Amino acid sequence: MRLVLDWDGTVTETDSLWMVLDEFGDPEVFASVEGSLAEGRLSFQEVMELEFATVTAPVAEVAAFLCREVRIRPGFAELVAAERPLLLSSGFHELIQPVLAREGVEAELRANRIEAQLDGWRVLWRDPEPCPVCGDLCKRRSLPPAPFAYAGDGYSDRCAAVAADRVFARDGLAEWLGAEGVGFERFEDLRDVLAALRRTT
Repeated sequence: MRLVLDWDGTVTETDSLWMVLDEFGDPEVFASVEGSLAEGRLSFQEVMELEFATVTAPVAEVAAFLCREVRIRPGFAELVAAERPLLLSSGFHELIQPVLAREGVEAELRANRIEAQLDGWRVLWRDPEPCPVCGDLCKRRSLPPAPFAYAGDGYSDRCAAVAADRVFARDGLAEWLGAEGVGFERFEDLRDVLAALRRTT
């Protein structure tokens, strides 16, 4: 069974997109639109595009910042070596690949991209068509063929997680799955995921 790993908040200890917005974006826009997402007033696509339009720093500068600051959850390198997972992120290739290189880890990555403009970043969506299930720009059509397991932590993982044969969840994703009555296995770090997979192989 293929393992699919979310990046921000799952592989990373702190959501690196939030770190970018906190350091380089407009904190007032970030605070206002995040609340709109939770309340259902804005779509995930709208939130991402509004937030990252406030970032005007060069991509290389932002990537260097993340390489200095991002902390990876314990067990990541071991999990990649053992399971060869697919990394599936709503974040950006240009910001994830440098951190993978820092860690000395090679893994298949499916993510969005950035078009950096002087008046703000533009999100180049990997899959620009709305999902037929959730109606938003989500990860579902980038998933591998079934069966697969999914590990995630947040809002952008919901539609992908409910499509999985096995789900590992933490934080907001775990709360949402529990409220929806969807079964999942809780994890704290990626050693937990690897241990659970080894117990069933």
